[in-house]
Amino acid sequence: MICDICGKEGARIRKVTETYGKGKDLLLIEDIPMVSCPHCGESYFTAQTLHEIERIKLHRENFAKERPIAVAPFA
Repeated sequence: MICDICGKEGARIRKVTETYGKGKDLLLIEDIPMVSCPHCGESYFTAQTLHEIERIKLHRENFAKERPIAVAPFA
């Protein structure tokens, strides 16, 4: 795959987890495809991925399943 930032061949797709919001409005989205380039070190989402993230956020009640998670402060 060619990197959109530096134009070099070798970019790879990796799956990441991102959180959006906070508190009661926290949404965690798993397995988001992110493009990572070993040449320039940049990582980015494609426009298609960003549109899908926004769709998931807008319709979270249709996609999200509640799961308890452990939360620890960094101290």
